[in-house]
Amino acid sequence: MIDIKILRKNPELIKDSMERRGDTNVDIDELVKLDQDYLQLIQDVQALQEQRNTKSKECKDNPDAREEVKVIKVELAEKDELMKTLKLQIDEKMAWLPNFLSDDAPAGLSDEDNTEFKVVGEKPQFDFEPKDHQELGEALDIIDAARGAKVAQAGFYYWKGKGAILAQSLFFWTQMELVKRGFTLFMTPCVAKESTLFGTGYLPFFADQTYKLDGEDLSLIGTSEQTLVAYYGDEILNSAEFPLKSTAFTPCFRTEAGSYGKASRGIHRVHQFHKVEQIIFCKPEDSPTWHEHCQENAEYLASALGLAYHVVNVCIGDMGAPGYKKYDIEAWFPGFGGYREITSNTNLTDFQSRRLNIRYKDENKKNQFVHTISSTAVTDRVVCAIMESYQQEDGSILIPEVLQPFCGFDKIEAGN
Repeated sequence: MIDIKILRKNPELIKDSMERRGDTNVDIDELVKLDQDYLQLIQDVQALQEQRNTKSKECKDNPDAREEVKVIKVELAEKDELMKTLKLQIDEKMAWLPNFLSDDAPAGLSDEDNTEFKVVGEKPQFDFEPKDHQELGEALDIIDAARGAKVAQAGFYYWKGKGAILAQSLFFWTQMELVKRGFTLFMTPCVAKESTLFGTGYLPFFADQTYKLDGEDLSLIGTSEQTLVAYYGDEILNSAEFPLKSTAFTPCFRTEAGSYGKASRGIHRVHQFHKVEQIIFCKPEDSPTWHEHCQENAEYLASALGLAYHVVNVCIGDMGAPGYKKYDIEAWFPGFGGYREITSNTNLTDFQSRRLNIRYKDENKKNQFVHTISSTAVTDRVVCAIMESYQQEDGSILIPEVLQPFCGFDKIEAGN
């Protein structure tokens, strides 16, 4: 949520931000006019209330004052209704304003315009034609998308046998690594209220990606970011404890409306996936540092798993409305023949905390809004990257050394 004081003092700042994003959802001049009308109504109502109070004191000795009070009450009721209507219109339009952008967010329309700024690791080389994770998974009987579609629908799948062990080992190892780095481990609900989705910025911007439960004020979560950030909603946090670091492993549900083509082959873009998330609450001046901290964690995990990857500074057109600055890690997928996103790391500044009313007291004991960082640690996509990167000519898959103690085996091969 954008501070309405900025709209009142410097609407051009918001216009410039909207122009950078190519966002035309809100007419800022119209919004300014609505807000000015609303502020004028507040003054009118206050003046009428003062008149009513003055005249009410005269009613005992002045019959005419009684009639004047009645007229004032009618006018007050009308203006109160108009204020409510204007407030709803203003709130609805304010809800559609995206976050401001970092100065170094690259211009661009899609992920093709993201700017690479770091390349890490050697791409694996093969003496054979590498397979993609779907072909490998089917041959080894560790991924079953066909039965996922039979039981649910297309876009759902099963991890099976040693594939399930590998996935679970990755998620557990990741959580333990984050705990070592000071994160508090949570097990969160897998559903959230509409107010939670609004507060974290998923509504109204990503309504078409949300699975809503019929007859309930609940939707399946698209990420544990939603439940971890909203955990502190309407609270004043103790800044002496900053940064507050939270992590959780959850299933995540997204409709993935409009997904198709080569990039959707296999289980890279699906309706249900699994994720370990990093969430940080901190002071505004510290959020750039903690954004980089989450990036270091995500890159450590990718490097420890032996994956080749690059990091991109996400362009404006590929950045969600709540984001201020965002990095993606894209691992090299040999079977796919290109880099593919495995993690995202976003500094959301005070966009979520304003919506959820999450504050702290500064050195002057004045309430300020915290900043939040939301960063993927790992998802199922990382398992897919491992499969493609560690595949052998006979179709088997070696297990990264750091995961072998959790898996209890060092290779997945056919019939085993």
